[in-house]
Amino acid sequence: MGKTVSFTIKERYTMDDLIEIMRLLRSPEGCPWDREQDHKSIRSNFLEETHEALEAIELEDAGLLQEELGDVLMQVVFHARIEEEQNSFTFDDVVDGVCRKLVVRHPHVFGNIKADDSSQVLKNWDAIKRETKGGKTQADLLKSLPRSLPALMRAAKVQTRAKRVGFDWPDITGAMAALESELAELKEAVAAGEPAAVEEELGDLLFSAVNVSRFLHTDAEQALTGATDKFIRRFTEVERMASEAGVDMSSASLEELDKLWDLAKAAERGR
Repeated sequence: MGKTVSFTIKERYTMDDLIEIMRLLRSPEGCPWDREQDHKSIRSNFLEETHEALEAIELEDAGLLQEELGDVLMQVVFHARIEEEQNSFTFDDVVDGVCRKLVVRHPHVFGNIKADDSSQVLKNWDAIKRETKGGKTQADLLKSLPRSLPALMRAAKVQTRAKRVGFDWPDITGAMAALESELAELKEAVAAGEPAAVEEELGDLLFSAVNVSRFLHTDAEQALTGATDKFIRRFTEVERMASEAGVDMSSASLEELDKLWDLAKAAERGR
């Protein structure tokens, strides 16, 4: 028989309770699995819980969002507890740090700096962030973005930060022209059969596509997610029609599959 930990069962729990539960789970009398974990072993869990919270936002499901935000918060408490055991910092230190950051970076709310619109707020935010993080140049702001971000998201953030200092096309015309230019360069690289050049030019094309999406006020990540979902829907319909027609997709010709694809596309648009 294992030891039981002392904890009061409640009708409603608080933040302090969550911190205490995590402490107990990591204690010698707690859970063997929880005790074995470190930052790296639960890194993917943190990422997964974050994506599930984003999915709840996409679904506009308040109940699900409440649950998923709790899971994200649990991951924050988990990581903080690991550090507290190393006498590095505590969850309270995490809270103190983010509160101080919010106060410092909102001088138009907590100080005497004036900001009449969100554009000025962002400029102030970047200036303060560069100063507090020791950055000396505008490029430091771009470099500070983590490379672990989804590539499309990182590209959009880099472009947005560059825009704040005037490094941007005046309108979408320049962005569209750049997209067409990058496509032409990709075609040249493909024709030349140079793998390294193909990868580089494909990256430039995607970066330019993100720039166009920014001018259109469209989130590139969401746009690509929608396109992927659309492909899956149409592929599912192609598979259904092929099955009804007795066609084996793995051995069917590309021409046959293209005809089914066009039918699926037309049917979806008709709906």
